[in-house]
Amino acid sequence: ILPPQNASKPTKTTSSPAASQKTAHHRKPPPARRQTHDVVFANRPFSLAAQILTYDFTDIIFSPYGAYWRQLRKICALELLNPNRVQSFGSIRSEEISNSMGGVSVSAGQEFNFSQMVFSLTAGIVSRVAFGKKYRGHDEFVPVMEEMARISGGFSLADLFPSVKLLQVTSGMRSQLLRLRNEADRMMDGIISDHRERQRTEGSDEVDDLVDVLLKLQAGGGLEVPLSDDNIKAVILDVFIAGSDTSATIMDWAMSEMIKNPRILQQAQIEVRRVFKLKGDVDVTQLHELYYLQSVIKETLRLHPPGPLLIPRECGEDCEINGFQVKAKEKVIVNIWAISRDPKYWNDPEEFRPEKFINNPIDFKGSNFEFLTFGSGRRICPGVAFSMANIELSLAKFLYHFDWELPSDVKIENLDMTELYGFAVRKKHNLKVIPIPYTKH
Repeated sequence: ILPPQNASKPTKTTSSPAASQKTAHHRKPPPARRQTHDVVFANRPFSLAAQILTYDFTDIIFSPYGAYWRQLRKICALELLNPNRVQSFGSIRSEEISNSMGGVSVSAGQEFNFSQMVFSLTAGIVSRVAFGKKYRGHDEFVPVMEEMARISGGFSLADLFPSVKLLQVTSGMRSQLLRLRNEADRMMDGIISDHRERQRTEGSDEVDDLVDVLLKLQAGGGLEVPLSDDNIKAVILDVFIAGSDTSATIMDWAMSEMIKNPRILQQAQIEVRRVFKLKGDVDVTQLHELYYLQSVIKETLRLHPPGPLLIPRECGEDCEINGFQVKAKEKVIVNIWAISRDPKYWNDPEEFRPEKFINNPIDFKGSNFEFLTFGSGRRICPGVAFSMANIELSLAKFLYHFDWELPSDVKIENLDMTELYGFAVRKKHNLKVIPIPYTKH
């Protein structure tokens, strides 16, 4: 654990799985034997971007720990992102992937922007899942979401010194955030209004998308904390930004690493083409048999975690972690980038080698503290299953139906892997490849 730096909001950073476990573990022993501090660290520190973009901390990610947050988590677990609902999105997922593959086919043998395609793909999936169809202002909405994702992941002096209000003004951050929030607000007002009108005129026999579910809960009453329209907007923004940006970033890095390592690309393709040889196409029924591809995805998450620093937590009371005193109101950040590269826990940590995960039970679901890609405990990302469903099916189809090569003027050793920080750490430069349709022999 590193001590606090100079700021009005002291911060400690941990790069230790043991210390991370004590701040994030979901178990809560009796007070006399308590070794973890999940409840103590259940809140988030102040963030200007979060305050404005989440309608004053009323989303899932940043809302304070309490009745409202528990209600949102319950809604996510039971209504929005439960396994049955994620499975029900299968037709949307398949249609959007097929549309994307059509674009790849048109570019067969030519230079193709893979990065741009996967970001468009995930935005299309999330748009239909959230709104029931591609929102008629989709092309206007997505750039606003992308700018929100970029600015919300950036460094801000206003967050280091939240009491100095002048910094919020002089930096231009507040006005920029308000502009984005107002643009999104205008578009989401239209979406909510359209849904209400459709429910009123057509009934509610086909309430499938996330806006419909939230409006139904809002109108039905019975919630401990009533949902306002702004609360619904905050939740939808969470789903859209986290669901599209993170999934696309992971696919982009996975394909980049496979292109950079032809042996790994070939092995992943051999596996998916063997498993689905008789069907002639990839579907969800046998995705669980793609052990090597699953290892490729895990290794991508280890070496390129979408958020190299977990979203900070705020200490609720004085406590001790691994011999270090943490004061109430101090901010604690878990450095999963460093943990994922620690040679104490990983062989050849800088090398992309999916074999690390073959016959290895370690997973990213919050129990293995050397692999905390999506967090752990009460604040673990609730959309993991949704994101992984999109990633696994998309990559499997791309690997089955196409071979992939770099343009002739780009050598493997020169493939640019520079990172660009935002809500998720993207590649700075788009991956350009040449798709070649696969012909079954």
